[in-house]
Amino acid sequence: MKPTLIADNVSLCYGPKNSGVTAIESISLDVEEGEFVTIVGPSGCGKSSFLSLVAGFVPVSGGQLTLDGNPIGGPGSDRGVVFQEHALFPWRSVRENIAFGPRVNNVPRSETNQRVDELLELIGLTRFQNSWPKELSGGMKQRVAIARALANRPKMLLMDEPFAALDAQTRRFLQDELLRIWQSTKTTILFITHGIDESVLLADRVVVMTARPGRIKTIIPIPLARPRDENTPEFVEVRKRVSDALLSELKMC
Repeated sequence: MKPTLIADNVSLCYGPKNSGVTAIESISLDVEEGEFVTIVGPSGCGKSSFLSLVAGFVPVSGGQLTLDGNPIGGPGSDRGVVFQEHALFPWRSVRENIAFGPRVNNVPRSETNQRVDELLELIGLTRFQNSWPKELSGGMKQRVAIARALANRPKMLLMDEPFAALDAQTRRFLQDELLRIWQSTKTTILFITHGIDESVLLADRVVVMTARPGRIKTIIPIPLARPRDENTPEFVEVRKRVSDALLSELKMC
């Protein structure tokens, strides 16, 4: 498969050129079409900053970042973003939240309705389509946020610790739901997390970043069939590889 996202020697600096803070330095990474990649690293290492670069929220300070061969110069409908907070519009129903992106992008009403119907069924919330966000549980809100991000049919889904604020039971349920949705849509996913178990459970590859300035320390492929059992010796072995790589960086913080 061909890479859809290519980061070539990417860096990000905040502040004046010679006296600012270097958040990311010399990151090179290829993400293949349909791949699920997680990124872990110490707090403040630039994980979310890298995601912001891919989302187009901030420009790179050096290097080049391309999606399907085109330089990323700003936000676009070819990338959907899901944050830790669901960020749903409280004055819009579930259905209206999911339909927001296609309507802004002038997708015909009939096609928008078809997309929304498909996504409501995919996330299992068809009977809640007319509910308000305040009437939903935290897990349901995040499912709606995922559906809203997918409504534009993006090339990539960018997820910044989307389950971090949820309780353990809901988080585990949504991890399974996300894998089901990913396997159904084949959308490329770049997923930021602090959770070692979560990174191994979800990913095709785990990218481990160094302490600031953030660089790629190692990339660990996950050769485990899905669904994955966290109690198997194979899972424990891969988790230890990720943990050991991350622990050496935490000691340097």
